[in-house]
Amino acid sequence: MDLQLPSIIDGGLSNALEAQGCNLDHPLWTARLLDEHPEAIVRAHLAYLKAGAQCIITSSYQASIQGFLDLGYDLAFAKKLLLRTVALAQRAVNEYMKENEVPGRPLIAASIGPYGAYLADGSEYRGNYGMSRQALYDFHHDRIQVLDTSAADLFACETIPSREEATVLSDILRDTTKPAWISFSCRDEAHLNDGTPIDQAVRSLVDHSNVLAIGVNCTAPKYVSGLIRNIKPIVGDKKIVVYPNSGETYFPESKSWKGTSDPEVFVAMASEWKELGADVLGGCCRIGPEHIRRLKDSYDRD
Repeated sequence: MDLQLPSIIDGGLSNALEAQGCNLDHPLWTARLLDEHPEAIVRAHLAYLKAGAQCIITSSYQASIQGFLDLGYDLAFAKKLLLRTVALAQRAVNEYMKENEVPGRPLIAASIGPYGAYLADGSEYRGNYGMSRQALYDFHHDRIQVLDTSAADLFACETIPSREEATVLSDILRDTTKPAWISFSCRDEAHLNDGTPIDQAVRSLVDHSNVLAIGVNCTAPKYVSGLIRNIKPIVGDKKIVVYPNSGETYFPESKSWKGTSDPEVFVAMASEWKELGADVLGGCCRIGPEHIRRLKDSYDRD
């Protein structure tokens, strides 16, 4: 695989949309805007590109064939909406490239969220779906198959809370034309949210020919340094990708976060993560364009 991952990716899409006044209290979360308000998604992507992100992640995290069907869309339009997530990211990149002279074109990563995102009940922070492996395979395969035909550069299989789900994704990714990163959501410095030791989860992926990077996301920042220390000795030639949330508390009932987040604190912690071996840095929920801008500034100073 010749694709080279950049050093800085974007932050949370939801907060960049909420900053525009978008209401995301919906089963599809950010994906509800694909049909209702696509221009807001383009603006959110642009905010991160202008802040210095070299890779943006599409709005398909909570978008799935089954999720669209559940809400009354037909199959053809469900697939169209999935592909629209990449088209909107392309629009943002094209607009950014017209207005800015940059050495390389930003990448587009097609988000593949966990099954728990479809459930919209916070299950990605537990990983206890109570479903068969085949059902999990079918759910992910349909979406990945559609997005594999898109213009995205790679897949971002993110917020994966269990080894079983990572194994299912690993099996599907063996037959895709695009490479991927797989990032886990973790409950402490050594375990995925389902209790699997992080080293076991990583070892199962290090020989995968289509996985470019392995790491963690949507995990409290206080756990990230320990997780990198556990990953680094066993990751082999894979890159380490890290994009935590702000460390605030999420309430799935209201789909809201409580707490505060300081961009300067984030950048200071990111500097430590870089020294420990993280190759790709960014943010997840509640990490916004200002965090990414200051992260980019810190790279420019180094």
